[in-house]
Amino acid sequence: MLRVGVPVATVWTSPESPRDLDAAAVADAPDLTTWLRGLTAEDRLGLHGRTLTQLLDGEPVLVEERRDGWARVVAPWQPVPGQDGYPGWVRESHLRASLDSDLDHPVDHVPADRIAVAAYAERFAGLVYLWGGTSPAGFDCSGLVHYSYRQAGVVVPRDSPDQALAATPVPLGDEEPGDLYFFAREDGRVYHVGFVVSGGRMLHAPESDGTGRIVEEELSPERRAHLAAAGRFEV
Repeated sequence: MLRVGVPVATVWTSPESPRDLDAAAVADAPDLTTWLRGLTAEDRLGLHGRTLTQLLDGEPVLVEERRDGWARVVAPWQPVPGQDGYPGWVRESHLRASLDSDLDHPVDHVPADRIAVAAYAERFAGLVYLWGGTSPAGFDCSGLVHYSYRQAGVVVPRDSPDQALAATPVPLGDEEPGDLYFFAREDGRVYHVGFVVSGGRMLHAPESDGTGRIVEEELSPERRAHLAAAGRFEV
């Protein structure tokens, strides 16, 4: 098993996914600040189908394939039902050998309490949305939930549909601060998640046509129409 050896390694759908304008993200020493500063709203939307998630320094990976400086990996700290972890492609230069000092689980910087986890997530209010983002450089909706729980030493699924399945259901109307709201389309598939602040109010990372920022706000009529469930991770 190898480890991520850079602050943030972006996971791509294939080695061909990065565009010329993504060069800073796939450099041997990735510079996410430079990368994100150079992306327009349209460029950010163009990450759909290209990026999947991000891995953090020290995060373990299983390598399944190598090709032309790339590695197809599985990330066990980002659970996916029926798989050994989150799959995707990263630059080989973003990986390193495991060390005796490496941790076998995420470090806990935050008390293992759902209200404390939600309060931790609030510090990222105003941060620009990033599709596949799972680091303080930028988050998508489920990346914010996953990352915040990891800071409490709790591993939850990476994507919102899987988070909805893994969470303990809470009847709508009985949700409490620190719980999660899940939103689904007409086919029932969950597509969005946010932290409950109070009944009908949440902290979340909306995409908003590539210009979204993490925000605390009341549920809009459209959000209320798509509100499918509430859930809770017991910590």
